[in-house]
Amino acid sequence: MRRRANTLALVAATALLAAGCATGTGPVSDGARDDAVPGVTGALTVLAAASLTDAFTRIGADFEAANPGVSVTFSFAGSSQLAQQITAGAPADVFAAASPATMATVVSAGEAASEPAVFARNQLVIAVPDGNPAGVTGLADLTRSGVKVALCAEQVPCGAAARTALDAAGSDLVPVTFERDVRAALSKVRLGEVDAAVVYRTDAAVAADEVDAVEFAESAQAINDYPIVTLAAATNPQAGEAFVGYVRSAAGQADLTDAGFQRP
Repeated sequence: MRRRANTLALVAATALLAAGCATGTGPVSDGARDDAVPGVTGALTVLAAASLTDAFTRIGADFEAANPGVSVTFSFAGSSQLAQQITAGAPADVFAAASPATMATVVSAGEAASEPAVFARNQLVIAVPDGNPAGVTGLADLTRSGVKVALCAEQVPCGAAARTALDAAGSDLVPVTFERDVRAALSKVRLGEVDAAVVYRTDAAVAADEVDAVEFAESAQAINDYPIVTLAAATNPQAGEAFVGYVRSAAGQADLTDAGFQRP
């Protein structure tokens, strides 16, 4: 998915020009912004976990507005799928995963340019259709006869976290479907194909008009840390490092918190 922030950049530039004219000192340079990185330009490719779709789309727009010479392209998917793409040689500058275990695949293959940094945390909830027609109150209800449940595939971080939570509850739940990533699992609830899905709190929040989020105690034992790193084969490492810095900055952290992520 390719997305440009031309309008945001124009608004930012217009505001800066107006400020410069008001003082009689001429236009203010982009470097005057606290969140701008001097000299950062060019195309930037970021591979990120599906659960980061909304937060990173916003962060990407803000990053482009602060650095008008940069154009960010995102690819969102399951972290394990993205890790496989990176180790197979897919071109990218930055990787943001939904678990340290998935990031370790990239690091052990020598594809990380530095030590990954954890920038956010996420917790599971049970997503149910609006109004909770099946009356789900916790993991135990997911094993009731007739209750159809979707989980992420266990090689995906949301699936691995769900398995940890289910094991903690002593649950023998057998889902009707394993999905490739958390957004695919959530879509099963939104489409009415299942009665519940174990997803991240942030993903349930995105679909709050269509689904309810049921909290459960065992989720505290399956919180996922999200690491990010610039890749060794990056074609634009300077922009990659600037983006990683922005994600970890106060502005980036505010966007993540607004999306429901926890601070590391």
